[in-house]
Amino acid sequence: MTDATDMSTPGNPAKTRGSLHAQDARTKRRNAAETRFKAYGIAAIVIGLFFLVVLAVSIIRAGAPTFTRAVVDVEFTLTQPQLEAAESQLFKTKAYQDLFIAALQERLDARGIEAEFDATAIERLLGKIGGDLRAFYAENPEQVGQPVSFQLPASSRVDGYFKGRVSRETIQDSRFLMASDLDLVDALAEAGVIRNAFNWAFLTGADAGVDNPGGAGIGASVVGSFFMMLVVLVLSLPIGVAASIYLEEFAPKNRFTDLIEVNISNLAAVPSIVFGILGLAVFIQFMHLPQSAPLVGGLVLTLMTLPTIIISTRASLKAVPPSIRDAALGVGASKMQAVFHHVLPLAMPGILTGTIIGLAQALGETAPLLLIGMVGFVARGYPDGLMAGFTEPNSAMPAQIYTWAARADAGFYEKAWGGIIVLLAFLLTMNIIAIILRRRFERRW
Repeated sequence: MTDATDMSTPGNPAKTRGSLHAQDARTKRRNAAETRFKAYGIAAIVIGLFFLVVLAVSIIRAGAPTFTRAVVDVEFTLTQPQLEAAESQLFKTKAYQDLFIAALQERLDARGIEAEFDATAIERLLGKIGGDLRAFYAENPEQVGQPVSFQLPASSRVDGYFKGRVSRETIQDSRFLMASDLDLVDALAEAGVIRNAFNWAFLTGADAGVDNPGGAGIGASVVGSFFMMLVVLVLSLPIGVAASIYLEEFAPKNRFTDLIEVNISNLAAVPSIVFGILGLAVFIQFMHLPQSAPLVGGLVLTLMTLPTIIISTRASLKAVPPSIRDAALGVGASKMQAVFHHVLPLAMPGILTGTIIGLAQALGETAPLLLIGMVGFVARGYPDGLMAGFTEPNSAMPAQIYTWAARADAGFYEKAWGGIIVLLAFLLTMNIIAIILRRRFERRW
């Protein structure tokens, strides 16, 4: 037997085979490309985290001062003769305010601090507190003759002076604050009368009008958003899931169902303001539902959320392996039993996640709510009852934030940042709930 003939010729050299223990040029290029791709991915993650941190720090820096405010602590004792003398005068609230000024002056004198002020200066610092004092003693007559510690909120401009938003160089004399009032503020701060405290009124209060940024709160808007989300949850979850199950599991595949699927995908991309115009025309002008009510806002946001829930639910149903359906049908289960007993429980984590993400998206919408009248200034108090929470005029957190941001006063701009923190806290909570529910109902196969 002869050796194999060498087929290589000068014009056609034999191909050199590479060794498994050494990388050839092509393998080196492929590994280098893979390394670069990993580096690009890590760089993209780092850049994304950097901008996320910058955004979070910016929001917290701008909004954190909203959760504190300047307050004046004064111990005030109203005797019975003083009460009778104040009630006998024509201007009763002024009499109460004069008594309060005298008590404040006495406290400063006891500390050895010289400061002269009058009623108008106190009004610029604290507002007209005479009416509040009179109302307090009318509701609590047993406190007459007893020392009572009052914690009164300072005006927004005094609060801005404490937070650095207002300075002696930038202040201009107005009916809200005079440059000379800052001497009194410094004297009160030296005496420990005025200090920073946690601003519970921001979390529990309501919009206080265009001239009182210090008294504005987001509490009423939080309640409006809560009732609105209840409407969205009760309507969008059953309707969206039922429509998804029918389209994915029972509907015949024809042109009509194809048309429905295309329209659902198109509705998911429709701008939210279009849904607001639809809600204004249908629910308010045609059906005559109450304007600015969370019920109408919930109906509008339900229309906007349904496409998102339907798309995510159908994707979750498609992710269930066909073998689950075939196995259920093979042991004698009906189509409905296979879907509701086997497919739906396996798809439930994705359904719940998509639903909560849709609700979180609806919670942050502003344009549809503005078109149906849910602007910030209508939320001046809490609803009287459960039904009133759905039907009485109210606002929502994003609409309230927009209203504050549109006002000229820097105090309202600070409130808008604080409202963004509250809104983000709600969104973060909803996403955490989505993760917990997903892990709770997740099943592996």
